[in-house]
Amino acid sequence: MNHGRRRPRAAVTSTDEISMTTELTYWVNGKFLPASQAVMPVNNRGYRLGDGVFDTERTFNGQIFKLKEHLDRLQRSLKMARIELPITVKELGEITEEVMARNRPLLERHGDFWITQTIHRGDGGNPLKSNPPFISVVVDPLSFARFAPYYARGAHLITPSGRMSGASGMDPKLKAISRLAMVLADLETKQIDPDAWSLLLDEHNNLSEVVYGNLFIVREGKLRTPNARSILEGITRGTTIALAQDLGIDVHEQDLQPYDLYAAEEAFITTTSYCILPVGKFNGAKVGDALPGAITQKLTEAWTRLVGLDFVAQMQRYGTPESPAQAPQQAARAGAR
Repeated sequence: MNHGRRRPRAAVTSTDEISMTTELTYWVNGKFLPASQAVMPVNNRGYRLGDGVFDTERTFNGQIFKLKEHLDRLQRSLKMARIELPITVKELGEITEEVMARNRPLLERHGDFWITQTIHRGDGGNPLKSNPPFISVVVDPLSFARFAPYYARGAHLITPSGRMSGASGMDPKLKAISRLAMVLADLETKQIDPDAWSLLLDEHNNLSEVVYGNLFIVREGKLRTPNARSILEGITRGTTIALAQDLGIDVHEQDLQPYDLYAAEEAFITTTSYCILPVGKFNGAKVGDALPGAITQKLTEAWTRLVGLDFVAQMQRYGTPESPAQAPQQAARAGAR
C-alpha cells in the first residue's frame, strides 16, 4: 500500500486498544498511533523550513464542526503551496472522522477537542522534487482554562509593532505552519501585559486580525469587521457573519482603524477554539460599557443554538482547577515540551 494511502480503518493492535483508553490517538502517515509514539523525521522540510500547511477544527459534544469547510480551505492552501496529497481530501476527511471516533472514549475526561490536519512537504533540497508529503491528523484537548476567564472580563487587545501584510510577505489567507511572525507579536504584547492578546495592524495601519482570531466591532448598532485583504478568512468568522445576517444585524466588511475600536460600542473576537469572545480593553482603554455587549450576547446565543451546546458554560465547567479536564491538559502540555 502506498505512503499515505492506507484506508482509515486500519487494523488496531491490542497495544493500541489499551493505549486509546488512557492516551490520545493520532494518525501519522498511514498509521494510527498513541500520541507518545508519534514522531517526524528531523530532515523533513516542514520541520526545518516551516514548509507546510494545516487546518484545525473543534468538536462540540465530540462531533467535528464544519469539517468540509475546513478541508476546503486546506485544499486551497495546498494549491497555493503547490503540495500534492497522495490521498484525496475526501479520504483525509474520512481519516479525520476515524481519528475522532478513536478518541471519543476520552470525551468526558477532556470535554471537547481540537483536531488538526498538517501536511509538510517531504524532504529534499528542491521543493519541486521533494519526497511525498508527511501527513498527520492530531487531536488535542481544548484549552478551556486558557479562555474561560475572558467571557466575564473580556480580552485585552494590544497592537504590537509587527504588521500583517499580504503585499510585503506571505498572504495571510494561506494557513501555513510557519507562525513565527505571530509568536514574535505575541511575545511583544505579553511583555506589556501577560494577559493580553495581540491585535495586528496591516501595512496601512488598518486593523487586521487578532493572533489566531478575527475581530468584530459594533458602531452605531452595525457590525463591522476588517475586509479579507490582510486576514485569514476564518470559518468561525464566516459563520458569525451568517448568523448576524439571519438575526437582521447589518454587517460591513471594511477597512477599520484603531480609532474605530477605541470608539466602538462593543467588540468581540472569533476563532475555532472559543467561537466568540468579548473584548474588554484596547491598548489599556475600556471598550464599550457592558460585557458582553448586546449584539455579542445575541450572537453568543445564536452560536449556542447552532452547535447545540452552551459552550460558555462548558468553558467555565472545564476551565476550573477542579475540572476533570485539567489534569490531562497539564500532562499533555508537559509532554509537548
